[in-house]
Amino acid sequence: MTNSPHFGVMVPQIKRTWQETRRASLAFEEMGFDSLWVNDHLYGPQSPAIPMLEAWTLAAGIAAATEKPEIGTLVTPVGMRNPAHTGKMIATVDNIAGGRVIPGFGSGWMLREFTDFGMPFVSTRDRLRQLEEGLQIFKGMFDADQDEFSFEGEFFHTENLVTQPKPPRDMPILVGGGGEKVTMRIAAQYADIWNNSAGAQDDLEHKVSVLHGHAKALGRDPSELRVSQQCLVTIVEDDAKVGPMVERAQKIFGGHMGNPAGDMALTGTPAMIKERIEKHVELGCDMFMIEFFGRDTIEPAQMFAETVIPEFR
Repeated sequence: MTNSPHFGVMVPQIKRTWQETRRASLAFEEMGFDSLWVNDHLYGPQSPAIPMLEAWTLAAGIAAATEKPEIGTLVTPVGMRNPAHTGKMIATVDNIAGGRVIPGFGSGWMLREFTDFGMPFVSTRDRLRQLEEGLQIFKGMFDADQDEFSFEGEFFHTENLVTQPKPPRDMPILVGGGGEKVTMRIAAQYADIWNNSAGAQDDLEHKVSVLHGHAKALGRDPSELRVSQQCLVTIVEDDAKVGPMVERAQKIFGGHMGNPAGDMALTGTPAMIKERIEKHVELGCDMFMIEFFGRDTIEPAQMFAETVIPEFR
């Protein structure tokens, strides 16, 4: 790998005020994290009643408040909004950020996020078609050489669509999702970054092999695709605290963020976590989107920034 590891961090977004999210974003920037990530859910995953800040308007606020880190979504369901309107929002946020946005896309899975907001929740096959069509639209909209963009698909169409101002940079596009037949083929064809979900972290080696297989079949150099890993980080000062921390994390997350006791989990002391990161890099993954475990995620993030990040700089 020629890239040095990239360390991104998920900002607090659920049951948080904007002031709390802003405070954490500025703290993470000060600590030296490479990127800040938001979840693109219109509802809290456990219940619609759980307060949840919307992703792209939140990203705009973070873009205005910060100066250095990249900003992205894990991940934006393409069919959940009008994709042309979404592309316009993303281009605007990237202008606010001065060229720091990494838009992340997926097919979506939460029915009420679509239907409650008046969007059809189609079959899995059709949501994957929406993802592929949406990526074509975004690439056309963001292309600096295209003044107008027209597209006619099964689900979406645009006619003489103008996107001005364009994003300030050639934005790297991320696709998330582990479906090996379709989603990962779409990623291999259209994405600059493929993100492995936290739940599939222990399967990283196999997933990278599948991704590279798709890239080769499409005539694309696999080295052009960066691999990122969504992950839970449970970091403690000494060995005696590892076990209790893992037990608490398993109870709270229940597998949603992977297995804190898994072979690839970024769990334990800084030295243990450093070894696991090196293992990821050996397998071809050098980008990490971290959810820190703790009541106040700023505290474990500070420990990680002081004890782990310097080992890779």
